[in-house]
Amino acid sequence: MINGIDRGQYPLARSSSPRRVLDLQTWTASGIPLLRDPREFVLELHQRHLPQPGTVVVAVLDALHRLTGSASFAPRPHNEDGWLHRNAILTHLRQVVPHDLRLPAPTRTAVLLSCREGAAGWTEQDGAWMWALQDAATLHGLRCGAYVALTPVGWQILGDGRSGRNPNAASWADGPVHTVTELPPRSALDGQRGQRTLRQAAPERPRRGERPQRSRQSEHPWTPARVTAIEPTRRTGTR
Repeated sequence: MINGIDRGQYPLARSSSPRRVLDLQTWTASGIPLLRDPREFVLELHQRHLPQPGTVVVAVLDALHRLTGSASFAPRPHNEDGWLHRNAILTHLRQVVPHDLRLPAPTRTAVLLSCREGAAGWTEQDGAWMWALQDAATLHGLRCGAYVALTPVGWQILGDGRSGRNPNAASWADGPVHTVTELPPRSALDGQRGQRTLRQAAPERPRRGERPQRSRQSEHPWTPARVTAIEPTRRTGTR
């Protein structure tokens, strides 16, 4: 027993490659609180982060089931141990919301959404994330909430049974792109270049009393704005 959490099921010293995974039956029997409106919650979380396959979103709900903070991140692709997933979740929880360890009982809930390829049912990788969410929530003073799998066929709350077709793992491509500077239409660019060519071919004559202006050098062609690099981590929160 460490920090009130039983580690006997996953001993660290008895195996060189410990497996910290929760099966679906154990997860369902642990008393996970239900989401009040899962369809609206998944839609709001998806609109905030536009997760792609391989992205995980951790969110925190207050006592009234309102979203108070969330963060999306891409874990290392070959990590399969719940211990490493737990560390990643805990790191992002600490950056979006303060802990509630001083409260006599948890009032806020941590929820996890995993966007991945593959089937909609439970997988061993889901089991590792379930173990990680449960452990990270306890260490941050939160209740462990629902686990949502976002797959090509839609979203599904594992252990709950509620699901929907949209959004899905490919819906991120339908969202707005915030990391690329908006470029003017090509017709406008061609019109600007034509006007510049006419001005250069037939310069205006100087008026009386005015000094002749020096011929301008050929203007540099229009170059697109620099594209901003996509950040691997996106955090949102309301305070």
